[in-house]
Amino acid sequence: MKEKLKRIWAYVSDAGRVKRFASYVLVAAAASALTVAVLLPTVARKMALSNNKLTILSALIEERYIGDADMTKVEDAAAHAMISATGDRWSFYIPASEMGAYMEQKENAYVGIGITITRQEDDSGIYISAVTPGGSAEEAGILAGDVIVAVDGQSSSEIGFDAMSDLIRGEEGTQVTLTILRDGTQQDIVVTRKRIQTPVAIGTLLEGNIGLVEIVNFNANCAKETVAAIEALRQQGAEKLIFDVRFNPGGYAHEMVELLDYLLPEGDLFRTVEYTGKESVEKSDASCLNMPMMVLVNGSSYSAAEFFAAALEEYGAAKIVGEQTSGKGFYQVTYTLPDGSGVALSIGKYYTPNGKCLEGIGLTPNVVVPVDEATAAAIYAGTLDPAADPQIQKAIAVLNQQ
Repeated sequence: MKEKLKRIWAYVSDAGRVKRFASYVLVAAAASALTVAVLLPTVARKMALSNNKLTILSALIEERYIGDADMTKVEDAAAHAMISATGDRWSFYIPASEMGAYMEQKENAYVGIGITITRQEDDSGIYISAVTPGGSAEEAGILAGDVIVAVDGQSSSEIGFDAMSDLIRGEEGTQVTLTILRDGTQQDIVVTRKRIQTPVAIGTLLEGNIGLVEIVNFNANCAKETVAAIEALRQQGAEKLIFDVRFNPGGYAHEMVELLDYLLPEGDLFRTVEYTGKESVEKSDASCLNMPMMVLVNGSSYSAAEFFAAALEEYGAAKIVGEQTSGKGFYQVTYTLPDGSGVALSIGKYYTPNGKCLEGIGLTPNVVVPVDEATAAAIYAGTLDPAADPQIQKAIAVLNQQ
């Protein structure tokens, strides 16, 4: 009987402990749920809807960070870091604040007044080094050599070079008042901002009936302007051509293909392989330009500029002079994100007509002609006369030997 009573008491005691433990668990769980719901309502909701740590981290910073966080800057930094972490040197993130300028650059156009400016050494104003033909500054009577000392009544001494430069920019169709210093006299000139197309191909006839064609990039209008420059040089008597794609960052593949189609005979011009494995081949028709040609390249010749030179060389239409190119063999597509920012993401590879991918390799010129830093800087600035340019002079010598 005593043993039976002990077993019953042990059972009752264990049951009590179980009940008390269960009640503790229920209270703790309720308290935990209350803490999440009360202390972190935004984070809790986002955790329930997403397992993405970036979404949760963004919510934590926005709701719990003790300082004032600029969430646009936070998201821009995160987006930049994500693209950078791919390890691809060609993909990049574009903040919403920079997308307009980025797209203008791709279209070889911008909204402005059409001047090239440099800072005065004493910060007394903005020196106008060049005026774009056909731009609104030229139409208003502004001249190269003028100095802008104030913009909309705000002087250089008050706001400085950068702020003045920003004030000159603005929306298409709006006006800006520039206070110009010319020959010791100040005058106010009202200029209307407008869309200005920047030249992409510049032709110059050199001695010996050699046409020099500088191709700035392969963005919008490249093929049309380059063909026009070539035809103008031919009318002036050009019998041989030198293409200058030094410091050319590349651009649209279709512009490069259109230009190569004009220059080269029938055959494969360009092959792409995208991330899905899909291959595309661009071809040329039978018509071509039958002239001796050379191409100038350097370490800042990228992408389409490299493949342009490679195609001419592989077809035997031109020799390459200069320095080793950069080796950009991936192509990018720009995707616009919901907030107006964007990402240029590498989604495929380029191949030359002979099936070579130049990624990480680049082109080695047929004739290597190195230049020092000072000469390279003068070439980039466009201040080096062709007669003093060792790479142009070597190209001329090779052409004259053919």
